[in-house]
Amino acid sequence: MLTLLVSMLAALFVTFFITPQLMKFLYSAGVVGLDLHKKNKPKLPTSGGLCVAIGILAGLLTYIGIETFLFGLSNEIIYLLAVISSVLIVTFVGFLDDLGVKKRRVKIKDGMDIRVGLSQWLKPLITLPAAIPLMVIKAGVTTMAIPFIGTVDFGLIYPLILIPIGVVGASNAINLLGGFNGSEAGMALIYTLALGLYALLHGSIASIIFFVTFAALLGFIRYNWYPARILPGDSLTYLLGSLVACGVIVGNMERAGIIALIPFIIEFFLKARAKFKASCLGKLRKDGKLDAPYGKKIYSLTHVLMNLKRMKEIDVTRSLILIEALVCCLIFFI
Repeated sequence: MLTLLVSMLAALFVTFFITPQLMKFLYSAGVVGLDLHKKNKPKLPTSGGLCVAIGILAGLLTYIGIETFLFGLSNEIIYLLAVISSVLIVTFVGFLDDLGVKKRRVKIKDGMDIRVGLSQWLKPLITLPAAIPLMVIKAGVTTMAIPFIGTVDFGLIYPLILIPIGVVGASNAINLLGGFNGSEAGMALIYTLALGLYALLHGSIASIIFFVTFAALLGFIRYNWYPARILPGDSLTYLLGSLVACGVIVGNMERAGIIALIPFIIEFFLKARAKFKASCLGKLRKDGKLDAPYGKKIYSLTHVLMNLKRMKEIDVTRSLILIEALVCCLIFFI
């Protein structure tokens, strides 16, 4: 437990202190996006996932270092090294997606922006390599309890097919819901904490993954909370999805992972109704509140919120975090 606490502190402080430096670097390098819910649409550094990834790597490597020097190598170290490999791969891929910055504003589904990500059909493919480290070590247990069917042993299907589906699915599902200052990181604080507690109660090494991620997000949220000074970018959402998948697979806690991602699963089906062309963002009014972008048509959970009540950006963020918190409570009762 002491090793875990030291690792969390390493993740927290590394993220907290390195984020301002990376903000300056990203802005000067032109890796920026428009904060679309602000009146003057300010340019902000994006790709905040880099900051969180560095913090997570610091935390996990601290844990591995302490455990190795004090107790020697163990199987759990192999799993954690595989997770580190996945983090590096998915962060690199997400950063590539964040690099699509144009010299002038162009039309995208979210309105006018200067950052254009990769094509929608390409995004699932580019996150696939993040599954490879888990596949090669055959992470997880191949037997699963299926409702109304019973226990099924998937054999080689689990590492070769189900693991890639899980990593790609989680990464892209989390990427669907966001766009409000603090929403992605805020919701992630909730589900990483909940999954970490669940894993800890069941004695799983997945608790290390989730608690270190939680600590890194605590260091990042200070700069991403409303009004944000850095945007998360796809590098953060891909990273978070990959880490959820890694933790769930390593910890054999698929049911808890699915419950935690219920808001994102709902978002997937809502976005599918619009063929994934709808935006989460609202239309900014003169009073600073947001109108639903498609009127009474619902293509996102954020559209539900904006139709229920006219909200400011910070209110939408708080509502999304509250929804995630309520959903995550179910993890401990179902």
